[in-house]
Amino acid sequence: MEFRFLGRSGLKVSVLSYGSWVTFGDQVDEQVAYDCMVEAYDSGVNFFDNAEAYSGGKSEIMMGNIIKKAGWKRSDLVLSTKIFWGGKGPNDRGLSYKHIAEGTNASLERLQLEYVDLIFCHRPDKYTPIEETVWAMNQVIREGKAFYWGTSEWTAEQIREAVHIAKRENLRTPLMEQPQYNMFHRHRVEQEYLRLYEEFGLGTTIWSPLASGLLTGKYNDGVPDGSRLALEKYDWLRKSLLESEEGIKRLEKVKKLAELALEIGFSLPELAIAWCLKNPYVSTVITGASKPEQVRQNMKSIAKVQLMTDEVMTRIEEILLNTPPGEEDFRS
Repeated sequence: MEFRFLGRSGLKVSVLSYGSWVTFGDQVDEQVAYDCMVEAYDSGVNFFDNAEAYSGGKSEIMMGNIIKKAGWKRSDLVLSTKIFWGGKGPNDRGLSYKHIAEGTNASLERLQLEYVDLIFCHRPDKYTPIEETVWAMNQVIREGKAFYWGTSEWTAEQIREAVHIAKRENLRTPLMEQPQYNMFHRHRVEQEYLRLYEEFGLGTTIWSPLASGLLTGKYNDGVPDGSRLALEKYDWLRKSLLESEEGIKRLEKVKKLAELALEIGFSLPELAIAWCLKNPYVSTVITGASKPEQVRQNMKSIAKVQLMTDEVMTRIEEILLNTPPGEEDFRS
């Protein structure tokens, strides 16, 4: 395992981490979840990601039980949760001071923890002033319920505003952002956030490196039983990934990427994850798995990064044809 600093902080996270979205409580029971987490931990993973919204809180309960059962040393772990969707009540969602305080307490109770290392604002909240959210997150840290806070799927403008408010009021600034990032979803990480990395030392804990399973190649010939796209609650995702005009074009690119991976001795998931790890602004790649063997396969990606030569990266770009445009140089 390799470790990277989380942005401009002294905290190190494993370059591959393990998240519970979709799987815990939806696809797998607690024993399978335990086996997957143990496999990840034994492979050197120290960062495990969760959220109050995952499976209506069941995911946090399962992870808390697993950590307790495994008996791991707490200081060896970097654990996170995300706050936004906590229930159906009028104050059970969003980023108000009230929900951040109560949502954090509820998450810690489900996880059976005194604190999480990282706490994220799961989405931006158009109805809550960013200043209120910054004060609430600062209070969570002051009370020792989290060490660092960050955002997920916020725009660069929203992150910059939060940082400026925090600095003005001498509060804890957001340290990291959790965006989707993969071969088909690149703009925000590769272009929109570019100035934030240098200006504020923003770290990224990226999710969906396999594009919701598309980059495993398992959907090239339809939707297999037991996959997330076979679940009724993810019908919207299946239509977006496989049945839309854009989805069909992506499937054709996936098939070409699979041919390239085979040619250079990679599996397609290894190629996709190693591609994400090539980006120096990626602090950690959050992987998911519903079987221990999938965890083992994902971990092999680390050794493949050194084989991602300039020639391989160029051939990938020739297939994808979606490189975000850089900042235009009007002097040249």
